[in-house]
Amino acid sequence: MPAGWEWDETLFLGAAPYYQRGRLPYAPGLADLLAEVLVLDGRGRLVDVGCGPGTLALGLGHLFGEVVGVDPDSGMLAEAGRRAAEAGVTDKVRWVRARAEELPKGLGTFTVATFGQSFHWMDRDLVAAIVKDMLRPDGVWVHVSDLKTETETETLSIDGLPHPGVPYAAVKDLVQRYLGPVRRAGRGVLPHGTPGGEDAVLIRAGFSGPERYVVPGGQALERTHGDVAAGVFSMSSSAPHLFGTRRDEFEEDLDRLLRETSPSGLYSERQPSTEVFVWREPTRSVSGRH
Repeated sequence: MPAGWEWDETLFLGAAPYYQRGRLPYAPGLADLLAEVLVLDGRGRLVDVGCGPGTLALGLGHLFGEVVGVDPDSGMLAEAGRRAAEAGVTDKVRWVRARAEELPKGLGTFTVATFGQSFHWMDRDLVAAIVKDMLRPDGVWVHVSDLKTETETETLSIDGLPHPGVPYAAVKDLVQRYLGPVRRAGRGVLPHGTPGGEDAVLIRAGFSGPERYVVPGGQALERTHGDVAAGVFSMSSSAPHLFGTRRDEFEEDLDRLLRETSPSGLYSERQPSTEVFVWREPTRSVSGRH
């Protein structure tokens, strides 16, 4: 959990309807990679901690016999339930409203625990210990995220693609004009961002690893004006409630900015690669690959 910051229930308030549309997907091949690396046979149990609208839980659900998604945000779980119903998998997926710190809540043991860019919001030492006890003796902890060396350095060129790129820097400047220069998070702020050092936390908890894998991205994506706007509102740092009475004004300015960048309302982008870290019990550790 970020130093000097306390979690509160408004962290992603109002963001759920925008999340799936606004966030870029994980790279194609993620499920195939995990099926191979973890030797999944469709019979195990998955717990996705901080599941949001079910991105990982539903994307990986066919690899397991039962899936449990855990998240404290009721809006996210409602969206996850809607998507599960659309996919016809409500019989094998269960959604639990709880903070990770409140586990295990009688959920039993699991083959795999996944964290999709959610662990940094938690009391990490506590959650690592709790989840380790929820894993079966041969169970694994899996952290999934965009490959940060691509997304942070903007190395994904759109050369040769038909539309302008998303004006991320200008959108960030606009958000800061409304919300201030320090990143917002629920009722608090994150002057130093979210914490790193996940490896040390998991080693303290008794895990061995990590094995690191990269699912390659680079595929051309076409994004719409609405997709980009949804991406803004999907972020904790620019969740809809943070704009208060100025939300309509912000949306008008955002609309103007995006129209100036691409009058057609279309943008080109490249799919980021996906980075996966697998942690096991010490006796189960194997060599990773890149």
